[in-house]
Amino acid sequence: MPDSNDHIDFVVSQWRTERPELEPMPMALIGRLKRLTTHLRQHIENQHKSFGLAWGEFDVLATLLRSGKPYCLTPTLLFRSAMLSSGAMTNRLNKLEKQGLIARLPDPEDRRSLLVQLTDSGFELISQAIGEHVDTEAQLLQALSDEEQQQLNQLLKKWLADFE
Repeated sequence: MPDSNDHIDFVVSQWRTERPELEPMPMALIGRLKRLTTHLRQHIENQHKSFGLAWGEFDVLATLLRSGKPYCLTPTLLFRSAMLSSGAMTNRLNKLEKQGLIARLPDPEDRRSLLVQLTDSGFELISQAIGEHVDTEAQLLQALSDEEQQQLNQLLKKWLADFE
């Protein structure tokens, strides 16, 4: 299948005209990643909204679910495991607790600490939402074959390792 031009090709052609000495490949790759991120985030956020959840709230619930029974973590472990900033964590926990999706419990190991645990309704909601989340992600990847997805995953993993 021949490549079709996209907006980034247009931007690159402008740079080639204006500044032919620049190698535009880094701009092309980063530009495409930025545009893809915007599109992907929009689709995934819409899926989360169908469950009444924002991105960060979904992430907190999913992190508790994937931690395994009893679906309970300290706020510090939750923060380290989730894909959120520490400032956003307190706000998310407050909102999720108000909705009855999590409970804050005293830590039996440390009376000064609390634990965050999924409630039964939180477990039910995230158990349903995670299945649809994965289905949405699979649909977003349909433009790539299974082999291409594997290759892209390996390349991104290699690149990410350079930062982490």
